[in-house]
Amino acid sequence: MKFKTLSAMCLAATTVLATSSAMAWESEDGAHSVTANVLLGSDYVFRGVSQTDNNPTIQGGVDYGHATGLYVGAWASNVDFDDADFSSEFNLYGGFASEIGDTGIGYDIGAIRYYYPGTGGSADFNEIYGSLSYSFFTVGIAHTGNVFNGGEDATYYNVGFEYGLPYDVTFMAHIGYQDFDNEDQDGPSYKDYLIGVSKTMFDLDFALTWTDTDSDGEDFAGDKDLANNIFTFSVSKTF
Repeated sequence: MKFKTLSAMCLAATTVLATSSAMAWESEDGAHSVTANVLLGSDYVFRGVSQTDNNPTIQGGVDYGHATGLYVGAWASNVDFDDADFSSEFNLYGGFASEIGDTGIGYDIGAIRYYYPGTGGSADFNEIYGSLSYSFFTVGIAHTGNVFNGGEDATYYNVGFEYGLPYDVTFMAHIGYQDFDNEDQDGPSYKDYLIGVSKTMFDLDFALTWTDTDSDGEDFAGDKDLANNIFTFSVSKTF
């Protein structure tokens, strides 16, 4: 099952190999904007675990933003969870992102609804999230009281780092901890890690990432290959 939070909490865990076109719109006064993105990936990895059984993924999203920091959006992807009777994921989310005065500290708070078409709602659930960012660092937390629609609490903690290198290359690193309140029902709590680089060329965003989890993450995934030493290549575009 996939957990997703927005902004830096995601840390570009989605992987992409190609892109197609979309349209962007902004009001004359700059107060309103709409952007879209289309992704094709070698693997859809989130919080250290492949969501597509180590197979390619195609994804897309649309976002509305207001100058005040308010935003809402929708996002969709294919998924593959072994014998699960569904093959897609659809998210609706909204929140507020801005800075605290002139401190240079950014924040992002919001909520997301996970839909899995074909399940009759049996796997759908909500999650709230928040993050703070300053300079090269971001810290975040996401919480649900109904993980996997099973009535149990789960909280995800993460720290991210991004730093500009020569030739407009960005280095990124991340460590997270997925804490399940009921490990007997939802699986063991585990840590995940990400290291990667990204670069924009030809109006496309390329990235190469390595993701991994501890042994508990492998137990959670149920298959070592889904949560151990995964290298992914990506290219994406936002319009």
